[in-house]
Amino acid sequence: MAQSFLNEMWRAVGGSEALLDGVTVTGRGELPSAFKVSDFATAAIAASGLALAELSASATGARPAVTVDRRLASFWILWSLRPIGWTMPAPWDPIAGDYEAKDGWIRLHTNAPHHREAAQRVLGEHGDKDTMAAAVRGWEKGTLEQAIVTAGGCAAEMRSLLQWQEHEQGSAVAGEPLVLRDTCLRGSEFDWQPEPGRPLKGLRVLDLTRVLAGPVATRFLAGFGAEVLRIDPPDWDEPAVVPEVTLGKRCARLDLMRPQDRATFEELLSGADILVHGYRADALAALGYDEARRQSLSPGLIDVSLDAYGWSGPWRERRGFDSLVQMSSGIADAGMAWKQADRPVPLPAQALDHATGYLMAAAAIRGITQRLTNREVVRSRLSLARTAKLLADAGPSEDRSLLAPETEDDQAPAIERTFWGEARRLRPPFAVDGIDMAWDRPATPLGSAPARWS
Repeated sequence: MAQSFLNEMWRAVGGSEALLDGVTVTGRGELPSAFKVSDFATAAIAASGLALAELSASATGARPAVTVDRRLASFWILWSLRPIGWTMPAPWDPIAGDYEAKDGWIRLHTNAPHHREAAQRVLGEHGDKDTMAAAVRGWEKGTLEQAIVTAGGCAAEMRSLLQWQEHEQGSAVAGEPLVLRDTCLRGSEFDWQPEPGRPLKGLRVLDLTRVLAGPVATRFLAGFGAEVLRIDPPDWDEPAVVPEVTLGKRCARLDLMRPQDRATFEELLSGADILVHGYRADALAALGYDEARRQSLSPGLIDVSLDAYGWSGPWRERRGFDSLVQMSSGIADAGMAWKQADRPVPLPAQALDHATGYLMAAAAIRGITQRLTNREVVRSRLSLARTAKLLADAGPSEDRSLLAPETEDDQAPAIERTFWGEARRLRPPFAVDGIDMAWDRPATPLGSAPARWS
């Protein structure tokens, strides 16, 4: 089934089917789930590796083979970092989670302070899940979902797969391709060439993404030589995942409401080869940076963007995260039925984020290849909801053999000296002949670097 996922993912980023025979998958076993999560992760990583191999071939003349280890691919979509003598922060805010309403389940996403404040404006201030649960029980789930979203927060009632198919937004997403690709224009001559062994060296990637898909994409690009500069607003933090996803990047802060910072941002954008952004649809345009403006600042810019709930339909501008999309799209409901549980059962990992992130990386690399080969400038748009449809449409998992447990041999031998302490990473989940996956910088906090290209 990994091959079926890969075929669709590779076609979605515009890849030639003739290259698919260059991918080999090794290993066996499955993450426990109602869905084919390990196949899904393996295919997404394979697609990004295949894009890298295709680009590398333009430098060497020979297309390198790609080998993906499905066991390591499965582990990578959980966590790749293994701290030594310290612990990662808790992944969830104390009141984030699933709650039972009058007529079913709803998930509150409160990791960001302003999202928590929005939920509390609707439900009252609560310091723990028990008191929050009592407040939620007095609401119908759909009414509460809408009230929190209207207040500027993030919530999702649990729907079944069928209910999502029949929902106006589910229907809109079903009509979208897995990757919306637009050829914007024919760019100017591109005087960059991939370097053998380090095929993305010399490329500048401006990263305007948050948890979790976009940072996974840019971490991948950094692993093969791209210079990645991540920009966050002054008050944003995501402590639970920063050590995981800032590997290889420099992280700065800008306030795009300040003229001086806007000037800095425009200078950075004019020097970028790739822009990866995860703002809601039209958010950059509202700040004065629509597609035309971005291209005028950086002619030939490869533009890759992410939205939670799709690029059409009434929810195209709705805030969303992996766990919320799983609730909305029927995945958590199907998991509950599969496990015969009395509450929602999500995927064993934030697989929508990770799979979409690797697809974003593949789209970015293929964009570079197309610009090199025929001077086309391609914009790619992806969404968690459309990625969820790909997984759900594949049906239930058929492989009941679980992955062999992780051992120390699954970790790379090198010590990563992160800001928080020493750690090790898992070994790379795939290999491309003649190319090493390695990062030039350890993980660092947000805002720890100046907003300039090195």
